[in-house]
Amino acid sequence: MVAPGVGGGGPSRWPAEEELDIVRRKVVEISGRDEHEVRVAACPYRICPLGAHIDHQGGIVTAMTINYGVLLGFVPSNDSEVLLQSGQFEGVIRFRVDELQKPIDNPENINWESYARGAVYALQNSGYDLKKGIIGYISGVKGLDSSGLSSSAAVGIAYLLTLENVNDLVVSSVDNIQLDKSIENKYLGLENGILDPSAILLSWYGYLTFMDCKTASPSYVYFSELSKNQQPQGQLPFKILLAFSGLQHNLPKKRGYNTRVFECKEAARALLHASGCEEASNILRNVDSVAYEAQKCVLEENLSRRAEHYFSEMKRVAKGRDAWARGNLQELGQLITASGRSSILNYECGSKEMIQLYEILLKAPGVLGARFSGAGFRGCCLAIVESDRAEAAAAYVAAEYEKAQPELVSRIPAGRRVLVCEPGDSARVILPDGHVHS
Repeated sequence: MVAPGVGGGGPSRWPAEEELDIVRRKVVEISGRDEHEVRVAACPYRICPLGAHIDHQGGIVTAMTINYGVLLGFVPSNDSEVLLQSGQFEGVIRFRVDELQKPIDNPENINWESYARGAVYALQNSGYDLKKGIIGYISGVKGLDSSGLSSSAAVGIAYLLTLENVNDLVVSSVDNIQLDKSIENKYLGLENGILDPSAILLSWYGYLTFMDCKTASPSYVYFSELSKNQQPQGQLPFKILLAFSGLQHNLPKKRGYNTRVFECKEAARALLHASGCEEASNILRNVDSVAYEAQKCVLEENLSRRAEHYFSEMKRVAKGRDAWARGNLQELGQLITASGRSSILNYECGSKEMIQLYEILLKAPGVLGARFSGAGFRGCCLAIVESDRAEAAAAYVAAEYEKAQPELVSRIPAGRRVLVCEPGDSARVILPDGHVHS
């Protein structure tokens, strides 16, 4: 099915007008231009209820955005210069879009400037002609960067949309997914798949996005499809709980993620070889599920676990699609919890603290299912929770995790330890008159 119309129609419309005003005023301060000239790229954070960790293997993943994200206010510069300030980081970025950008060769050199330069690099390498720069101010949500909500993808997409807007470039969402992947893979050196940008660019309120990462084709399922015409928009019977661990680091600097990607490729290579399909590229999606069952005995223990996570997760995604369409939150929650358990046992990506937080979430009142968010090595856990019990669940999780990890909790801003969120919409540019350019 085709997703309906332009985003921005959810009940907890993000960004709020007050948030937009703050960003616009900052751009006015930096640029000296009129507030009515300021445009804002709004790029939400995302969650992945099912299918995490299998996007780089051509799997099918699910995603939705939330009502928090990155805002990049901007005006076109008078020439090719980029001038940027940040709400989270010190200093001023200055460079020109007609300068040739080269990939970063040392992960230790990655900083907040890297994503702006990476966006220019991705567009340059794809043949787009950049003549105009931007004067802008970018701001994320304090405490939510490096938290497993794809804040880096939201930042990359914000820069892409902004540069495209001021240079009058018409770029489809599908093409922007690949451009953001170019930022992460080619410029920063991180082996990300397309889950993160797909979620941010293609999600719609009330729908769960299913992304086939092999064909790069999305599909959408409305919550409780049978009651679509009777259910007023905004009456989704659940909320999203985000519980933060206090563990943060820059993913490209920690190679655990890339190691898992390599292991999955090795598992695929062994299975394809055993099946006589050596010519196929080494991704698990190219391994037939029947062939997997027949040949999985050839895998060493480590690779066997990675493959088991992939194939069991593909089954959970298919069951989750059906549960979502029927509005069966109990079944969906059970699948999300099973996904989290497989991440721990088979993908082996959870730290002691993250596993502890996951277990606390499962005991919270009204929580229907939980798993890690993001790569699982740090950041936060997500849960779906009954709407009327969301605040009680948040209070329970905050109290229990503080008992378990007081030092880590002390690093998290007080208002950001457990968040109650709602599903959001797709990334877009908000024009000075309030209209949306998507």
